[in-house]
Parts: sequence; structure tokens; C-alpha cells
Amino acid sequence: MDARDIIIAPVVTEKSVTLMADKKYTFKVDKNANKIQIANAVEEIFGVKVAKVNTISMKGAKRRMGRFEGYRSDWKKAIVTLTADSKTIEFFDGMA
Repeated sequence: MDARDIIIAPVVTEKSVTLMADKKYTFKVDKNANKIQIANAVEEIFGVKVAKVNTISMKGAKRRMGRFEGYRSDWKKAIVTLTADSKTIEFFDGMA
């Protein structure tokens, strides 16, 4: 699996922006990826050093269109903590 297949998209919310001050970055990742694969993918794509990875399996939200109900897809979120001596991820610098 390629690194760009593991990291799908950044998650930009109010909480994730406040975590950036502590060098914690949030990503939407592949559901089958483990913590080691996520850490290696972030290091390869952004050229940083990863201290630890926390993962959360997110349940898809319930949606309605008129009288029809359904759910969005379930997805996996990863909060990646960088080491103290690592540089920041430039992609997120303009958001903080």
C-alpha cells in the first residue's frame, strides 16, 4: 500500500486546529491501516518524525433525504503526534 493511499485527507476542525500548537495533527486514514503504517506514511509524505499515533474508528452520521434514511460511511481518524525536535507540517501552518 502506498503512503498516499493510507493518508486520505486532513481533518480541519476547531479542535484539530487547537491541537496543532502541541504538534498533533489529525488525518482521515484508510480503515485497514494500522498505527505503524500511518506513522511511516506521515514521515514519508511530510518529512517529519512521528512520536506516536492514536486512532479512532468513527461511525458514519445518520442522514435523511425526505422520508428516506441512511448513514454516511464509517471512517478512521488518526491523531499523529510529532517529536519535540521535528519540524512542523507546512500544509497546516496557515490554519493555526
